[in-house]
Amino acid sequence: MFKAFPGIKSSSWNVKRHPVRLAESLVTFHRLCGAVCQQSIKNYPLQNLPKMPPCDFKPEEYKDLSMERMMEIRKRNCSPMTMKVTYYKSPVFLHQGYMQWLWGVNGQRYLDFFGGIATVSVGHCHPKVKAAAQRQMERLWHTTQIYVLSPIHEYCEKLAACFPDPLKVIYLTNSGSEANDLAMLMARLHTGNFDIITLRGSYHGGSPQSLGLTSNSDYKYPIAAGFGCHTTMCPDVFRGPWGGRHCRDSAVQAARDCSCAPGCCQANDMYIEQLKEVLKTSVPNQIAGFFAEPIQGIIKKLEHLQNSVLTTSKQFFCELFNICVQVQTGFGRTGSDMWGFAAHDVIPDIVTLAKGIANGFPMGAVVTTPEVAHSFAKGLHFNTFGGNPVGCAIASAVLDTIEEDGTQQNCANVGTYLLTELAKLRDKFEIIGDVRGKGLQIGVEMVKNKGSREPLPAAEMNQIFEDCKDMGLLIGKGGVYGQTFRIKPPMCITKEDADFALSVFSHAIQSHMEKK
Repeated sequence: MFKAFPGIKSSSWNVKRHPVRLAESLVTFHRLCGAVCQQSIKNYPLQNLPKMPPCDFKPEEYKDLSMERMMEIRKRNCSPMTMKVTYYKSPVFLHQGYMQWLWGVNGQRYLDFFGGIATVSVGHCHPKVKAAAQRQMERLWHTTQIYVLSPIHEYCEKLAACFPDPLKVIYLTNSGSEANDLAMLMARLHTGNFDIITLRGSYHGGSPQSLGLTSNSDYKYPIAAGFGCHTTMCPDVFRGPWGGRHCRDSAVQAARDCSCAPGCCQANDMYIEQLKEVLKTSVPNQIAGFFAEPIQGIIKKLEHLQNSVLTTSKQFFCELFNICVQVQTGFGRTGSDMWGFAAHDVIPDIVTLAKGIANGFPMGAVVTTPEVAHSFAKGLHFNTFGGNPVGCAIASAVLDTIEEDGTQQNCANVGTYLLTELAKLRDKFEIIGDVRGKGLQIGVEMVKNKGSREPLPAAEMNQIFEDCKDMGLLIGKGGVYGQTFRIKPPMCITKEDADFALSVFSHAIQSHMEKK
């Protein structure tokens, strides 16, 4: 499961000053080549811009609130956090979406390579998913699980069938944070222990309990929260103290020398020793569990930062499960398996799900064993909105679509292609330090130079980020130092889309290098 809320401050953009000029530039530029911003006209010769793939879908004409009005409301009535997480100096005003595409209020088209932060799994307004939502909304919007309703039970059976034994018991929630809170409670009740360990750099939610699992200081407040949660070193084979080109479970290895022989990751042993050190020094002899993602796809926000995709050393999770278990991730995005833990030959006791579970509809789930569920059933647990019939109908359609559209295989094919082509850009440009990930969960870490691995300054990251947007490509940002571009598109993207994204990214970096 991947959770995040990225952002950029927008203090330098004045909608009142240039509203007409902005609108004219956007519309004209879109009609010419599909790129989207007046800044692009100034920075790039028009004929040299990457050509956006065609799209037959025609969005509706936008007739709602003006950009100025939306920003006034956003600043006055929305939570102050909303402005903190507003991407781009010139914010993107979205109107409509279809599959991998998004349209702005002035008709400009974007290729979405961030998928609502990896939440839009099978595509914006996917016809099959939309039809399922419409059918259910015409029948019944909401009841709670005190009544027996077909969509809830159909979905629970279908989701359980996707998991290996004994992971067959489903709890439905409204978010990933809520699912993680519930999993923590289950683990503690079942084991009779309290302490939980997670990886440094992880993000598992913003609720008072899940904040304890979240190992990012800027999500912490100066109050007590998340008692009993501890961290261990994350096995980062690019930036961490151990590992290199033979240590990654990915189609692309780290471009970093390492003493490990092929097929034998000595770095893994060192990171496991770090975990054992935590177990010896920071927790009691018995713990409640370990929360971890096989691929970190999480955030650390300082001003406008979003954490990297981090691929662990090959055997780390296999050995980790000899000590303690809890894992989360899934829905085929890695390409190799439906759930991230399957690639590590382990079966956890509890799996938490959210993000792509319902293609953007607010929903989460906890999947566990009958044994753990029995321990939890000693008390009364009830969720008013968990198992909402509309959400269940949507989530059920998502599972059907993944199977019918060959989504997981597409993640493997297009994702591996993207990774290998991005690795070529890494070899070409000194400021691309690392390319990592699996399937369509990809991170590109930017550095001042490969020798020092010092993070690329925020201003330079921002400029590349803005330039990509200006040419019609939306990506994410992240990393502990804000140094990583995150690529997590809807899983319906094509090789043609990947080529466009690669061309835009290369163009933006080349332009940046020339300016330096």
